[in-house]
Amino acid sequence: MAKLLIITQVYENYGAHDWDGEGECPQYWKAKGGSEYVVKNIDVNRVADLVKGVWNQVESASEYYRETILSWEVVADDYLTEFEQSQLEYEGSIRFPAKELTV
Repeated sequence: MAKLLIITQVYENYGAHDWDGEGECPQYWKAKGGSEYVVKNIDVNRVADLVKGVWNQVESASEYYRETILSWEVVADDYLTEFEQSQLEYEGSIRFPAKELTV
């Protein structure tokens, strides 16, 4: 079996906080980290459909914040993200696993 790993980037709009209600407000989108999502027990022949099926669970946008998909890949069922590996190495357990999505 395999699972789908989706990696995102989060952006915050610094310009939206400075708007005084008049005139133009310069938009300044700053990258602020991201998240990792997994979909378990996938059919590797339907990966593109799976990504489309979870797109709205991952991406979001407002005038202040947005999260977009950077990449996705099929990984082994026992694959651990870098953050999960780090937790195991330094804490002995995974307290904050990648967010699991359902189709």
